[in-house]
Amino acid sequence: MRALLYCAGGGIGDSLVASVVARALREKYEVVDALTLPGHRATLERVPDLDGVLVDEGGDERALADSLLVREYDLCAVTWATSRTARIPQLARIATRVGQARRIYSFRFTKAVRIRSEMGDVTSHWSDILLDYARAVGCETADRTYRFVPTRQDEEEAQRIVGALEVSKDDFVILNPCNAVASTRGIWPVDGWARLALQLQDRYGGRVLVSGSPADAPIAEAIVASALGRARGDAAQAATPVVSVAGRLGIGAFGALASRARGFVGITTGSMHVAAAAGCPTVGIFPFQTDYPDRWAPLGERTAVVRPSYACHAGDTKETCADYACVAHLDLPRIGAAAESVL
Repeated sequence: MRALLYCAGGGIGDSLVASVVARALREKYEVVDALTLPGHRATLERVPDLDGVLVDEGGDERALADSLLVREYDLCAVTWATSRTARIPQLARIATRVGQARRIYSFRFTKAVRIRSEMGDVTSHWSDILLDYARAVGCETADRTYRFVPTRQDEEEAQRIVGALEVSKDDFVILNPCNAVASTRGIWPVDGWARLALQLQDRYGGRVLVSGSPADAPIAEAIVASALGRARGDAAQAATPVVSVAGRLGIGAFGALASRARGFVGITTGSMHVAAAAGCPTVGIFPFQTDYPDRWAPLGERTAVVRPSYACHAGDTKETCADYACVAHLDLPRIGAAAESVL
């Protein structure tokens, strides 16, 4: 019996959380593969609950369906439903197709599941909501934590970074200050993050490594400059207590770095979930009133969340906020207390 987890949408955190569905499907299916977006492939290739990872590159639906047909899947669970992700499993003649109810394309699923979040549920974790797809075919798991296992190459890449910075295991904290919109609008505040970096360094010693994507690198560098009082070049950076590693690590190497860190403290994003999945003590910061900490909390052995405390302007979202005042006014005492609880 073969099953396919079709998780092609959202960010890498969405696909990582969806991997819990794969674990549940193993109750009945000998092989469980994933079909995901190109940018999510590297993340899911490091999830031990998956046997293989396929990529939906977009384009010709029939060609993708034909490639699935020869694999003879018995079930497809679609956790990010669109007209495309509903149509392709049907074209691939997969007998049991589980997906979201109450959509114009839901007739393509043999089992349509009503999503609890559409009924006003804002407290169930997204992993538990997605597990309703597995429950629809009689599968369940008591273990709701996702897993991320770096490769040997990931470990070597992370070691090169820590070696260059002359830090040892448990002698650094990762600070991740950026979410998906941080670098897109040019108004992301940095001083609050700089104060947090110095607070973490003062409390735990060692180094604070400011992480992020290549697009986040200018923000990370600005945080370092603010924390140190002046910009420093690469030659001097190794001697400083706060340094940027943004843009220098692939997702696998980031997971390997997180597994060596004393802890991760950062805004809710895919990196937060990867850190938790890699076994790093993790503090997730949810600054926006429109965030759902219960739904998107990091899952791991030692995790904590910092809930919104700053009163946002009416109608603000992460994508439309005029000034990101909640980010500029991070609640450092609450973040410090959360860090104490896990670090």
